[in-house]
Amino acid sequence: MIRTTISLDERLADQVKRRATAQGLSVSAFIGRTLNDALKRPAPRSEQPFKLVTVKGEGLQPGTDLDRPNALLTVDDEEAFG
Repeated sequence: MIRTTISLDERLADQVKRRATAQGLSVSAFIGRTLNDALKRPAPRSEQPFKLVTVKGEGLQPGTDLDRPNALLTVDDEEAFG
């Protein structure tokens, strides 16, 4: 067993003391049990990286400027609405 010092804000320290008392434990035993339980839980899985699905083709169409994406919307609007 090793001794260590931790710093808790007053509100958290009061909650820890109340919970430890309610469970019939010392503050040290309560903190030890709580940490042990937390460390036993599996780490949250990271989300899968985003994968962009594209369609087959011959690359960019002539006149497409990917630095001006709103231009693509304008072309689509002109084709749809004249």
